[in-house]
Amino acid sequence: MKLTRQSAADRQLVQRYGNGGFRVSGVPFAGSVIVAVSETLPWSVTSMAELTLADFAPLIARAGSIDVCLLGCGAAMQPLPRALRDALKDAGLAVDPMDTGAACRTYNVLMGEGRAVAAALIAI
Repeated sequence: MKLTRQSAADRQLVQRYGNGGFRVSGVPFAGSVIVAVSETLPWSVTSMAELTLADFAPLIARAGSIDVCLLGCGAAMQPLPRALRDALKDAGLAVDPMDTGAACRTYNVLMGEGRAVAAALIAI
């Protein structure tokens, strides 16, 4: 799904998602990604079932500078297992799960508002 054509040079904007990947600020990515305001990283996660605390290491490293962390769960929202949610919270990262499309749109809105936002997005 196409979201927008425009992108600020100094901010990462999710422009398209679907078909197993993303386009972020003009750069195509195959597979899942972690998007922060200043950079986008490939993410090896393909489903919620395989998530571990280690998968969130790039976000945990930035936890002090992230106000909101969105988790795009794929085609449908799924809750995080309680143990993982608690471990992330203990590491300083509160994660808000939603379907990937909603996470892309919410990330763009929050980033546009100047919020310190990041999103871990499972490709659909």
